[in-house]
Amino acid sequence: MLSSKKIVLTGASSGIGLEVLKLIAAEKSNLILAVSRHAVEKLTGFSENVVPFDADISSAAGVDSVFDKANEVFGGAKIDIFYANAGFPYYEEYNYANWDRILKMFETNTVSPMYTYGKYIEHLAGREGVLAITVSAIGQMAMPGYAVYSASKFALHGFQQAMRLEKPDNLQITCLYPVATDTNFFKVANEIPFEKPFPVQQPDVVARKMVKGIESGKKAVSPCALFAVSKVLMGVLPPVRTVYWKLENDKLKRFSEKLKGLKGGK
Repeated sequence: MLSSKKIVLTGASSGIGLEVLKLIAAEKSNLILAVSRHAVEKLTGFSENVVPFDADISSAAGVDSVFDKANEVFGGAKIDIFYANAGFPYYEEYNYANWDRILKMFETNTVSPMYTYGKYIEHLAGREGVLAITVSAIGQMAMPGYAVYSASKFALHGFQQAMRLEKPDNLQITCLYPVATDTNFFKVANEIPFEKPFPVQQPDVVARKMVKGIESGKKAVSPCALFAVSKVLMGVLPPVRTVYWKLENDKLKRFSEKLKGLKGGK
């Protein structure tokens, strides 16, 4: 288990982030800056080695404030691990034109981790460190109902792929590729209940595998063995992917019909 580390964790108050926080905070020699928009409200008193900090990391100012706070909390010592985990989804038919809605997701899911990479490289100044990033299995295979979210994660996957080719030797990059995880992810994606994609994992399982992946220096962590196998199978037998996509698209169609019913058929 990770020990004696100074760690920054974003998206720390819910979902995968909260489960990761439980694991790394259990080792009392770690000191963690736990970041989310409502971290102080949700995480105050969580553990004596956890410092909650409210920040919206969807802007440069928000990310800058996290680095400034880390410098204060860690007494000027380096950040051993920066885990850029914060992100959010939409579940919807993409049949609208709303620039700001699209931009907000990319600012949080894509631009923020990219900016964090540059800030962290500067912060390390040649010292060893770990940048962990939650990408998503959906960043490797798009899904109906998640067009904007898929795009933001595909872009993040491409960024980390390029950075591996040019990053300094002192930096370890470990990326997480979870399938749908049973958290408030689905409530955030749409306030109207919808059918979850298959398969769904539990967040504690995902968190354990990610923490082990960081500790062992893995480049990528795919916590769902079924997804890893299915990628190979779908590559060899494309009709399998076509069938899977149809099943998921049928869920989106049922959701769309549900919305029409709620709106009186309009």
